[in-house]
Amino acid sequence: MVASLRLSLAAAAAAALAVAVALLLPPLAAAQGETTCPADVPRRGAWMSVASFGGVGDGRALNTAAFARAVARIERRRARGGALLYVPAGVWLTGPFNLTSHMTLFLARGAVIRATQDTSSWPLIDPLPSYGRGRELPGGRYMSLIHGDGLQDVFITGENGTIDGQGSVWWDMWRKRTLPFTRPHLLELISSTDVIISNVVFQDSPFWNIHPVYCSNVVITNVTVLAPHDSPNTDGIDPDSSSNVCIEDSYISTGDDLISIKSGWDEYGIAFGRPSSGITIRRITGSGPFAGFAVGSETSGGVENVHVEHLNFFGMGVGIHVKTNSGRGGFIRNITVSEVTLNGARYGLRIAGDVGGHPDASYDPSKLPVVDGVTIKNVWGQNIRQAGLVRGIRDSVFSRICLSNVKLYGGDSVGPWKCRAVSGGALDVQPSPCAELTSTSEMSFCTN
Repeated sequence: MVASLRLSLAAAAAAALAVAVALLLPPLAAAQGETTCPADVPRRGAWMSVASFGGVGDGRALNTAAFARAVARIERRRARGGALLYVPAGVWLTGPFNLTSHMTLFLARGAVIRATQDTSSWPLIDPLPSYGRGRELPGGRYMSLIHGDGLQDVFITGENGTIDGQGSVWWDMWRKRTLPFTRPHLLELISSTDVIISNVVFQDSPFWNIHPVYCSNVVITNVTVLAPHDSPNTDGIDPDSSSNVCIEDSYISTGDDLISIKSGWDEYGIAFGRPSSGITIRRITGSGPFAGFAVGSETSGGVENVHVEHLNFFGMGVGIHVKTNSGRGGFIRNITVSEVTLNGARYGLRIAGDVGGHPDASYDPSKLPVVDGVTIKNVWGQNIRQAGLVRGIRDSVFSRICLSNVKLYGGDSVGPWKCRAVSGGALDVQPSPCAELTSTSEMSFCTN
């Protein structure tokens, strides 16, 4: 009987590993010539289940220690090619836990990693150096449910299992102003490289959902991110001071921006000085009360070389939002957004230099951001209330702003464009663009 059980476990391990590899291979679209994120998937040398470390998936037992033991075992074992931690079908209640390098966290079909709502069991960690304090409150911040720092070669994937933050208790504290520290993310990876996140549902995060910060070589593909539209600050995916990031083929419906690129906050982000760069985003669908795609407002380390295409948003606050403020410093440059469909939005587009607060009174209001080279093209929208706003800063004019083939329609009429402290070009824009964007001074940038 023991031998039979060993054979069954070995067969299950082999099957799970085969599924993991198959799910991480490029989708069928790649075979048809459609561009996808590059993702090299190694075969893991070992397989283990969280159930083997005392985990119980009954939705009642707390599995924080079981996850910690499993990850520690992976770290000690150092199997050739790394190891896969298998989470079987069931509801695995847990507090926050860390990942390790050369590891795959694999959620089987029907598996739910569910966050405990006992907020006292969430550890506090230091603020990020590019923020200087918790994003919501001074001091430290709560550790994310799934966390990693300084890791390499990490995959979070599966058969569309769910990572459930049970965020309502945190949202209530935020609304009642009883939060002692900044709320936790659902997933945060810090200073990590070679990361793939795919085929997982992220649900009801206490704060931002997926937050790679100071990371490089990150692929996020085929994920679903869900939270109620009235849940505060539940951003979907926020790459932050990170490079070589690819986000694609995902559905996001949350209470804040669906995707927002960041790079630190005021004097702390300026001092840290790490930009977000080399970011590709494509084939994203979703809905939310704020922005579908955003840059900012925390951009003090700079954001550059961003390519975004094939967005399909409905019921939005703003379709595309580029936002910064005096005191931010940094730069936003070489941003291209194209092939966008909007169905319902308060604003089709906003590029604004007066958005977002400051961490403390020590910021320098003379540190002005540079916004240069933002192209928005091939946008079609219906049920749009206000076409857009492009509003720079008097002493830092936003330059080379290009609108090309942007058609926004409403009911009886769409509110007109509003512009100031901006230069650039506009071609084939409906409703008629503002005068600042119809001058010929920088039209060559737009036509190119």
